Amino acid sequence: MEEQKFEALLQEKTAEIEKILTRYLPREEGYAKTAAQAMNYSLMAGGKRLRPLLMQETYGLFGGKEDSLIEPFMAAIEMIHTYSLVHDDLPAMDNDKYRRGRKTTWAVYGEGMGILAGDGLLNYAFETALKSIGDDWETEKKEALDTDRLLAVLRALKVIGKKAGIYGMIGGQTADIDAEEIKEPLSREHLMFIHENKTAALIQASMMTGAILAGASRKQVQAVEQCAWNIGIAFQIQDDILDVTGDSRELGKMAGSDAQNNKQTYVTVWGLERAGADVEKLSGEAADILEKLPGDHEFLEQLIRYLIHRRK
Repeated sequence: MEEQKFEALLQEKTAEIEKILTRYLPREEGYAKTAAQAMNYSLMAGGKRLRPLLMQETYGLFGGKEDSLIEPFMAAIEMIHTYSLVHDDLPAMDNDKYRRGRKTTWAVYGEGMGILAGDGLLNYAFETALKSIGDDWETEKKEALDTDRLLAVLRALKVIGKKAGIYGMIGGQTADIDAEEIKEPLSREHLMFIHENKTAALIQASMMTGAILAGASRKQVQAVEQCAWNIGIAFQIQDDILDVTGDSRELGKMAGSDAQNNKQTYVTVWGLERAGADVEKLSGEAADILEKLPGDHEFLEQLIRYLIHRRK
């Protein structure tokens, strides 16, 4: 696909995801209005929308066609990702005042409301994902509920719950915070644990969910999980590279924040040259896995290379 055509299609798909997100925003009303406003401010702050996009493309790769099944999950995964960013930015974590080119949630609404906005997004994500089974299960028309659909939704929720929790993203964040107290270079095992869980796990959840909801076999879902692992690790390494080489105005956040927070990264441990080479290797392996999967994966493969080799 020509680069110009790809970028136009990417913009179109990203705009579509923005519209999907707006349909699932919590209402800004009543005594909980401020928390809802902070949640919506966080969720609609822009960004690449990588995770719902990967989910949607993987869903299509395996023949998924039903918007009412995949769209609630697309919104949900972006809510979970956004909650993690909201909490990451807090003074007790990374203490960042800018993200995506504007003030972070806590910098606008205060630290307490920033915590509640993150909590709200995490809980509302699962409430939103469950909209994929409709409302019949809450009425007397329970016989109308599609059992296969319900089982697929439950499998997807199990994956998301694990990949976002203590055995996934939160576990990675824990190891990341603990690493700030370690003065000597981190072991490869420790650093990879951080990258595998803090970043790759949610990308795995996104692509695996798309495959599961489209009816992919367990073997195919496992292949998708490995492909997403490569994408996630490469994406995080590139993020570490950009923190050293990027410009704050392009990144939309402060460059060099890892060094300021005494964080050891792939670049600080192994250097820029090794980091760049590993990004190339990992992205190539991800493309090789995609080649063996069914469906038209031209856009998805180009998307992966675009995201991994981004400059901001």
